[in-house]
Amino acid sequence: MFLDTRAMRHLTLEDWKVLQAVEQGTKNHELVPTPLIEKLSRLKGGASGVHKSISALAKNGLIAKLKDAKYDGYRLTYGGLDYLALHAHALKKHVYSVGSRIGVGKESDIMIVADQTGKQLVLKIHRLGRISFRTVKSNRDYLRKNKTGSWQYLSRLAATKEYAFMSALRDEGFPVPEPIAHSRHTIVMSLIDALPLRQISSVPSPASLYAELIALLLRLAKHGLIHGDFNEFNILIREDKTTQPESDEEAITLTPILIDFPQMVSMDHPNASMYFDRDVACVKTFFSRRFHFVPSEPGPFYADAKKTVGKDGARRLDAALEASGFTKKMAKDLEAAIREQEEQRGPEGDAEVADDDEEDGEDESESEGGGEQDEDQAEDQV
Repeated sequence: MFLDTRAMRHLTLEDWKVLQAVEQGTKNHELVPTPLIEKLSRLKGGASGVHKSISALAKNGLIAKLKDAKYDGYRLTYGGLDYLALHAHALKKHVYSVGSRIGVGKESDIMIVADQTGKQLVLKIHRLGRISFRTVKSNRDYLRKNKTGSWQYLSRLAATKEYAFMSALRDEGFPVPEPIAHSRHTIVMSLIDALPLRQISSVPSPASLYAELIALLLRLAKHGLIHGDFNEFNILIREDKTTQPESDEEAITLTPILIDFPQMVSMDHPNASMYFDRDVACVKTFFSRRFHFVPSEPGPFYADAKKTVGKDGARRLDAALEASGFTKKMAKDLEAAIREQEEQRGPEGDAEVADDDEEDGEDESESEGGGEQDEDQAEDQV
């Protein structure tokens, strides 16, 4: 779905309270009963005020009814979750305005935003459940077994895990974006002036860049981590210009930046060897196909990398996730969801991206309005 922030400026304090009440009720109800929304909202205007806000929220697609529901109630849409997250970022002055969408993936949207000083940042919105949504909706066994589970819940977990790892990696000096803030299923981070590796057709020295990427992969392992999706889509290449002191000539250094960490796992994971070998194979396959470069030596291998974990005083970052409050149950839920989505992908990692309505399940719900928005909209203040 596309993030349309135009309605935010028109929402009243009462509207926000009702929207937060629906979110709170979602913890125990897929469809939050209207009387519960009235109770949780605690509006001075009573039921009439709540129903007025419900109408406004439904009209803007922030909450919706379910078809053939057995009782009167509303569910929180992804649009409503987006608004709550943006509202939280705005209150903390991390986001002042929202610009254009610069990236859309199988599990996330990437937006340009700005803070109150005008500094441009990146807002990443996790949207688990986007992959082949038609197929996923027809096979909801995973969510049925986990009553607390939903795509919104899992998207929150993905954002929580990514923010925790990004913070830990940044503290250890890894080349990752600077994490600014986290709310619900969103992360605000620094904007990196770089291109994805997949968009680069040639480099001065493929061997040097390959060696640097493998060194990064091994450095992660030393800290107890495996990226889990170490490929040309999740590696940015930044051009750093330096001046040679002897000749005053300008030289360009290619610096890889790592992104996308929800699928990151510990070196102690039961399938660690498979994930590590897959990351290595992704790099080798891309360099062979794109740059016609094949390394002369085999490896690296998981067994060798495992021996380096924690060596030379390297801090175990896989323990940092649990320290952040991300429980083993959360990790298990998220891993199961990511694995389910990976199974929907084709042999080349491609997947059908659902359209806006299907992605939010609108074919199974009713809203009272809402319209489409041009993606090239002007920047909107939040």
